[in-house]
Amino acid sequence: MIRVVLDQPQELVNIAHVVRAMMNFGFADLALVAPVEYDAYRIEGIAHRSGDLLRGVKQFTALTDALADCVHVAAFSARGRTAKRDVQRPRQAAAEVLAMAEQGPVALLFGREDKGLSNEALDLAHRVVVIPTGPVYPSMNLGHAVALMLYELALARGDEARPTKAPRRKAPPAEVALLEQLAADVGLALDGIDFFSRRERELVMRSVRGLIHRVPMDQREARLLRSMAIETLKVLRGERRPPGRSH
Repeated sequence: MIRVVLDQPQELVNIAHVVRAMMNFGFADLALVAPVEYDAYRIEGIAHRSGDLLRGVKQFTALTDALADCVHVAAFSARGRTAKRDVQRPRQAAAEVLAMAEQGPVALLFGREDKGLSNEALDLAHRVVVIPTGPVYPSMNLGHAVALMLYELALARGDEARPTKAPRRKAPPAEVALLEQLAADVGLALDGIDFFSRRERELVMRSVRGLIHRVPMDQREARLLRSMAIETLKVLRGERRPPGRSH
């Protein structure tokens, strides 16, 4: 189990952004340590349909209580520290976090927005994770930092191999006959604007067919392009008045 722990979050909207990121990447265990404010109703107004996750949020007054049952703690910090820490980058940390999560709860620990984590909080961590950012403005927004790490965890557990969502309306591939009709209609529309007056028709139409066949079209796409060519030709022939013209 992977738990996101926010130590002393200052802004309710940032908690909402963290909740949204957790929902995006399929994580549900959130612990808040001494939040300045917490209102589940308002958070759900920002992170829609998060009611189930919010009903499971745990609140603590002490960070040690939020981490007590964890077998591994990865703490996030943008600031350089005097004390020597075992530092990782997010991608390296993600692999270890997933491996340790098979043995017990693992915490991703994030500090307050204005100050980050104290040295005392970092003392509780097994690893300190530093997100590589530019030297001028190294500190990331809390919600962005959480989202970045959860994304790395999603990649590490293989989510990238999951197939993308299929289109709602999938049309069958266009047959040769339909593609030939499309080429013919395009040719007629080009005739209508005298496109071939200075070009060799056969060579142009061969290039048009090459474009048509380069990316396999489905029937809906081919028919849409046919309609465009046909309507263009109707306007050129005066069979239809273009929109916006009064005479």
